[in-house]
Amino acid sequence: MTRKNWVRNELIVAFNLYCKTPFGKIHSRNPDIISLAKLLGRTPAAVAWKLANFARLDPTLRKRNISGASHGSKEEVEIWNEFNNNWEKLGFESEKLIARLRGKKTIYDENELIKEGKERDTLVRVRINQNFFRASVFAAYNNKCCISGLPITELLNASHIVPWSVDIKNRVNPRNGLCLSAIHDRAFDRGLLTITTDYRVKVSPKVKMFPVTKNLKSFLLNFDGVKMNLPERFAPEKSFLHYHNENIFVS
Repeated sequence: MTRKNWVRNELIVAFNLYCKTPFGKIHSRNPDIISLAKLLGRTPAAVAWKLANFARLDPTLRKRNISGASHGSKEEVEIWNEFNNNWEKLGFESEKLIARLRGKKTIYDENELIKEGKERDTLVRVRINQNFFRASVFAAYNNKCCISGLPITELLNASHIVPWSVDIKNRVNPRNGLCLSAIHDRAFDRGLLTITTDYRVKVSPKVKMFPVTKNLKSFLLNFDGVKMNLPERFAPEKSFLHYHNENIFVS
């Protein structure tokens, strides 16, 4: 039987799934991998292997001495670089391709989006990219807060390190994201805590001005100086953390 070569569009949707799949769930029994394999006309084993090929390129995994497949293709490297050079564009493009594979004419519900023209298109792109970013960050952190370890997804947020409005190029970059509980997300957003470039939690002196209570200690003060739980993939980019330290954190 002749092996069918992977084309660019297939590689793009495979990388999309790689971003959204916790490393430990990259296997042929994963329902999401089975679903994509069916859409692509491939076996679940072939799709799982392709995701493992992307894992070999992930610097965060290599630093932890974890690797995916030992060999891959230059096309995988090209797709890896395309995403990392323009997450905004490739995140949206990959979502469009997945929608088409599923037989959808559009990637949004027209009943929910009543605005017309460019305003509607912008709203669509923002919504889709936000969803892609959230799924990628949650998968990287195994659906756990990187400060508290809270595993309840309903209480978690994918937090931007450099705000969405500041850095368009890295809006969808999962290395610009942290998985945080709702309270830590709010504190991070308001500069009441930050993550230093050596990946430690730093609580703002402003917080320490409040009367010390049991809850204040439990939610914030007890984490001061503690090392965050690093993700399996897409570790926070240090230049993004530096920006937050210098421009958002209340020192």
